[in-house]
Amino acid sequence: MKRLLSYLKVKRGCAILAPLLKMLEASFELIIPLIIADIIDKGIANENITYTVRMGLLMIMLGVVGFCVSVTAQKFSAITAVYTGTALRSDLYRHINSLSYKELDETGTSTLITRMTSDINQVQTGVNMFLRLFLRSPFIVFGAMIMAFTVDAKAAVPFVITVPLLFLIVLGIVFITMPMYRKVQKRLDLIMQNARENLQGIRVVRAFHREESEIRDFRKSSGSLYHDQIKVGMISAFLNPVTYVIINLGIIGILMIGSRQVNSGLLLQGQVIALVNYMSQILVELIKLSNLIITLSRAMACMNRVDDVFKIKNSMADGTDAFPKQVVSCTGMKSASGKKPSSYKTGSAEIAENTDIRGASVDFDSVTFSYNTGEPSLKNISFHADAGETIGIIGSTGAGKTTLVNLISRFYDPGAGNVTVNGKDLRQIRRSELGKHIGIVPQKAVLFTGTIRSNMLWGNENASTQDIREALRIAQAEEFVDQLSNGIDASVEQGGNNFSGGQRQRLTIARTLLRRPDILILDDSSSALDYVTDARLRTSLRESCRGTTVFLVSQRVSTIRGADRILVLENGNLAGIGTHRELIRKCKTYREICASQMSEQEFAKEAAS
Repeated sequence: MKRLLSYLKVKRGCAILAPLLKMLEASFELIIPLIIADIIDKGIANENITYTVRMGLLMIMLGVVGFCVSVTAQKFSAITAVYTGTALRSDLYRHINSLSYKELDETGTSTLITRMTSDINQVQTGVNMFLRLFLRSPFIVFGAMIMAFTVDAKAAVPFVITVPLLFLIVLGIVFITMPMYRKVQKRLDLIMQNARENLQGIRVVRAFHREESEIRDFRKSSGSLYHDQIKVGMISAFLNPVTYVIINLGIIGILMIGSRQVNSGLLLQGQVIALVNYMSQILVELIKLSNLIITLSRAMACMNRVDDVFKIKNSMADGTDAFPKQVVSCTGMKSASGKKPSSYKTGSAEIAENTDIRGASVDFDSVTFSYNTGEPSLKNISFHADAGETIGIIGSTGAGKTTLVNLISRFYDPGAGNVTVNGKDLRQIRRSELGKHIGIVPQKAVLFTGTIRSNMLWGNENASTQDIREALRIAQAEEFVDQLSNGIDASVEQGGNNFSGGQRQRLTIARTLLRRPDILILDDSSSALDYVTDARLRTSLRESCRGTTVFLVSQRVSTIRGADRILVLENGNLAGIGTHRELIRKCKTYREICASQMSEQEFAKEAAS
């Protein structure tokens, strides 16, 4: 609730004026029954047409003024609600992006999407309805009861019975439905998760002919949501008929008492009608109030879910230091014509030709890491990578290759041991600095809707067309990009689905190369490439990225055999480290991998060399 109030404070003028103007409108509405009573008792009873017309015009004037006031109030409430929803959604998105992979893995993507969309929409609706009705409806309910006593205390007795009884019923239904609405939102999370997984894996679903099975599972999940919504809807819907019954019983009570008072000469017919009108006003407002409370119940349940995400704190504290420098030689990036450009960008600085740029050595010191509380994915890993060195990483599926490079990028922190860059612990370096100096091409090639140029600018927003074309050339993507009708301005559909897997991988490699990082991580990023293109890519990278520390993760021996050193991982352990020739002689795991990918003659030749 404190978080929600902080947003209302920003628009405090609108948030205060909206309910106050609604109260002003309600005041006009409470005067109307008294005017009607006077028209009946003084105008019609005495056949005074002038008085009747004058009071009728007064009613019209109050209606027009009340309408203008109401429209203004609703405008203010809408402004406040829309601002609250927009600001809350923006802050939640910013907070989610500040979380580490660990928190994102634990929370889940589907529930985060639901809370950013459906839940915040419910909160926005709740704020709008709250500002419009939270003062108006109680004001009319209690105001009508007070006005009834000013008309006749004895005839107003039914008000004393009906109003408290209705409030008790409303509160009881709120306490019952609040936890049920939370359950409904959780069911919605599951449906979002099922839908997301099926849409992302639609090719796999169809490949295994699992459409009917997945449809049955989805119907089961949506059926559970349906039954929960029907259940809570029935309880909520119970409020309106109960309200009508109690109010109508109250009106019957007024008519019984009022008729006796009229026969006794203690009450006029117009006053009885005024009492009935006040009871009808209470009926209308209590129905509004009951719907408001149902809406607020859902909004509060959703706000609690949103607040739960805000309560998740990043377990990885940001560092305070800059990226440590280390000078190494670099020949620079060649242009398409084979000449070196006069300057190029690396990290956030522009480096002139034939100057030295920052390199980065990497050290793992007894590093152990596990996801959540499971079996360690990496166990006591120690190695040193010199600045400008190319390190190949190979191992079977699940050996811990991606986990290792994720620690270098500081997507996760090790459970034990230290990862240092240029002698400084990664935990001491600011994340913004790491992002400038470390470039990673993940296993799954991700492109964003837009153009090839807009995707390339993610790597370096100041990159020129020449810089982009040079990065595409190095990544072996220039040829197919030139064949597109718009070249580097060709459109990219959602997820890059208008490109093949190999094309997406080459574009993501080019995007990262534009950053000119000190540490370049290629996490099995050429798996969709043929052997010839893969070989050309490695040659191009070797020639153009001298001075850059490269971590090359691959399942292919041919991809990593030319690395300065190779790390062989097996079940999270470092099974071997060395060059290709050293490992094929000394490391059993590496020999098994080579034997599975080479012909017998080639393997025998390699082992004997």
